Amino acid sequence: MSHDGIGPRSVLRSVAFLTAGMLTVPALAGCGSDDPAGEPLAGADVAGADRSDIADGGTLRWAVDTVPDTLNTFQADADTTTARIAEAVLPSMYRSDGRGRAVRNADYLASADVVDTEPKQVVVYRLAQQAVWSDGREIGAADFAAQWRALSGKDTAYWTARNAGYDRIEKVERGKNDLEVKVTFSRPYADWKSLFSPLYPKEVMGTPDSFNDGARKKLKVTAGPFTVDKVDTKEDEVVLARNPRWWGRTAKLQKIVLRAVPHDKRVSALSDGTLDLAEIDPEAARRITVAALPQEGNTPLMGPEADRSAADALHSWAVANGSDEDAADEEISAREKLRKKAEKYARQQKALGGFEVRKSLEPAYTQLALNGAEGPLSDERVRRAVARALDREDIAGAVLKPLGLPAEPVGSHLALSGQAAYADGSGALGRPDAKEARALLSDAGWVPGGPVKEEKKDEDEEAAGSEADKEGKEDTKGSGGSEDSGDGDGDDGTYIVGEDDGKNHGTGDGKAPHDSGTGTGQLKQGGAPVGAYAPKGTAAPARADTAPVAKDGKALVLRFVLPSGPGSKTLETVAGRIATMLERIGIRTDISKVDNDSYFKDHIASGDFDLALYSWPATAFPATDARPVYSKPVAAADGSLNVEQNWTRVGTDQVDQLFDQAIATLDDSERRDLIRKADSRIWAAAGSIPLYQRPQLVAARENLANAGAFGFATPVYEDMGFLKKSAQGPQGSPGAKNSGSGS
Repeated sequence: MSHDGIGPRSVLRSVAFLTAGMLTVPALAGCGSDDPAGEPLAGADVAGADRSDIADGGTLRWAVDTVPDTLNTFQADADTTTARIAEAVLPSMYRSDGRGRAVRNADYLASADVVDTEPKQVVVYRLAQQAVWSDGREIGAADFAAQWRALSGKDTAYWTARNAGYDRIEKVERGKNDLEVKVTFSRPYADWKSLFSPLYPKEVMGTPDSFNDGARKKLKVTAGPFTVDKVDTKEDEVVLARNPRWWGRTAKLQKIVLRAVPHDKRVSALSDGTLDLAEIDPEAARRITVAALPQEGNTPLMGPEADRSAADALHSWAVANGSDEDAADEEISAREKLRKKAEKYARQQKALGGFEVRKSLEPAYTQLALNGAEGPLSDERVRRAVARALDREDIAGAVLKPLGLPAEPVGSHLALSGQAAYADGSGALGRPDAKEARALLSDAGWVPGGPVKEEKKDEDEEAAGSEADKEGKEDTKGSGGSEDSGDGDGDDGTYIVGEDDGKNHGTGDGKAPHDSGTGTGQLKQGGAPVGAYAPKGTAAPARADTAPVAKDGKALVLRFVLPSGPGSKTLETVAGRIATMLERIGIRTDISKVDNDSYFKDHIASGDFDLALYSWPATAFPATDARPVYSKPVAAADGSLNVEQNWTRVGTDQVDQLFDQAIATLDDSERRDLIRKADSRIWAAAGSIPLYQRPQLVAARENLANAGAFGFATPVYEDMGFLKKSAQGPQGSPGAKNSGSGS
């Protein structure tokens, strides 16, 4: 998953910890229509082209986040690059289509059917006749059986990250001939199509040693349109080469180089010709879009001669007028740096003219996570109040409309629009309603203008404070000091009424505004002339419905944790809007930015947050993949809480039961209904609030075909390539001439 935030894709979702109570779940929105799943909000944008128009050969240089630590997707440290490599070099019985649904991969699988359900479920796979490993051996039952044994969970010598589905298999055996594989399940398993994708050879899965270590840095045997040529950690790249034993459509590209490039370095790498394809952020997308527009000369900023003349003139003026020559030289140096920066920018813009932005929506969504383990958000009413305060349409619009993408909020935790299980279940929570949100807070004991207890100070602090008052000094400690009530006396326990500035008081330092250091500082309320006083313990009258709420002497301030670093600007924008929406119902937020690398490990996974933003992928198998994200945490033998990936720690027995029923229901229609019911109850518990489907922005060389923003669809690696010059159109491709990648 990443942060926008998506966490690693190899990780599959999150769940949480408090019950939904006896809430009535209303009818699902859209259930009266023929297909509540609807259509995908955005399709793939890959510059599709017929294979006959694509040149034979060339190298595609494709940006990735990392050179992976392992090539085994079933290990804990597998990442998105591991999965991408597996797609290109290993068999998958099923792949994802443009609607995010599992479809048979005909290159490997002639058919697959459930042939028995009683007394046990039996699936027969009939393999494609030409399907062979790169060493010439046929793909067969021995490979299926080895993968099942490795991933069943019965042998702890295998260091596996997951065994979902494989733990339900009773046996794997050869069918009527070498092309048939018969799989018998000990318990019904609806998501059987998720298994054996990818499929590793028995040489990898056959022993714990080969599983644990043999496939970390190399794959000797593969069976895809490409093979792993080398993993080069010094050059930060993985090289995939065309597989000469591939029986399907011959790969158009000779090589694919997956090059690890940080997101903030990708524009430079694209412009200097070392990348052909890269996911980018909105700011980079804007630069590339501008670069494609007709240019009419240099602006003053980009004119080096103009900058040099201005610098010379400044120096002459400084000397003639007796100014400090050193200061003038410093100014000249600064202008020279600006000139060089402008020249570099202009060169990059010219090179970026050979690229275009291809855009879609990722099969993933960003959510607001509410930590229900302890504190105010352990009360379901407070969580529901937070959720009812959010205008999700506004948030989705802020992120997606500027990019020209559909700006509809996500209506399900378990699927996205176009997928079979999708239906808008947000009606279980209710539409945005500030009045209802304030009523929920009031019911939970959080009332506007409630008295806030200040922390008792020691005698030295009181003496220091008194002395400062005598001297008429202003307390400037702010949120990190002993207290900060603005102007005047802060030691006698009175309110200074009417000084609420109506702004978001998040400080980003882990403490609330006007705070004694505990996050529960004295509030200033409106309603009377500035400077009016009320006795200690008297609730200040609310000036408006947005007055801060308090309970038991504590203000309601929620710590909102965000990652820092490249790519976090979108999350900052979203967090700011959420903070403003919560302030309208009396909830204050303390926005804290933390190191990007430690965001998940030290904050999300450990539960060190009240509110957070991160993303989850949507898969074709929600009953299997979403269960660890939304199931109820359980106490482990050592007394700790096992949350799996349920980092909000909010879950219910009823949701667990619905997942269990769905995973054992082979009827597609019944299973969809169960998934949708589970989603409604997840909405009702208000542990996580889906906001928007993540934008997918990809910079691609103009003459690169069948690659870009894939949306739901699994990439077709053998069809990627560079257009022949005859197929490039009248203007050709300005960037391809010097790329060394196309022809």
